[in-house]
Amino acid sequence: MTFVRRSRLARRLSLHVHAMSRLSALLFGAALTLALAGCGSTPTPTYNLSAPSGFTAGGSGNAQMVVVAPNALAVLNTDKVMVEPGPGQVAYLSDAQWSDTLPALLQARTIQAFENASKLRRVARPGDGVNADYQLVIDIRTFALRITDQGPVAVVELSAKLIGTQSGRILAAQVFKAAVPAASTAGPVATAALDSAQEQVLVQMVRWASAKF
Repeated sequence: MTFVRRSRLARRLSLHVHAMSRLSALLFGAALTLALAGCGSTPTPTYNLSAPSGFTAGGSGNAQMVVVAPNALAVLNTDKVMVEPGPGQVAYLSDAQWSDTLPALLQARTIQAFENASKLRRVARPGDGVNADYQLVIDIRTFALRITDQGPVAVVELSAKLIGTQSGRILAAQVFKAAVPAASTAGPVATAALDSAQEQVLVQMVRWASAKF
């Protein structure tokens, strides 16, 4: 009887091990299929923003300024390209993304815009070791493709504050806005329109701020 029981137990263990082996093989095959499917997926096209150049701005050329990373709500603090299908609605383009998060990208292009046209002695980021006379603080109010009855429109609206580093006082504040029609909501077209709108806004901002120095 002991021998029979042991034989039955051995067969059960053998069947259990075989079943577990088959399950492991199936799970491995499924994981491999998913991995291969992921490798074959098409990456989202990536687009950049441009820094405006070829324009002039005033200023004495003696001041130094740091550009703080722009403030943005969570819906804009991303590398996704925002769309406003209707009032109070938020969506994102599925066929386009920015090369960095929008605040980081806009900070870099703002610095470059000042470098391209302003007579400031130096423009930098906080932490770059610059003994700055001014801080430029930017709030991103709108940076989206807005769907209107007349068609899609790229809308960029930024609020800027010029702050004296020593006093901590707001010396000047201004809101800048530009709207550029887009022929469609396709990624290349939409991002090009948004790029054009942000260039217009940055030109306005550089000229405004430079006149204060």
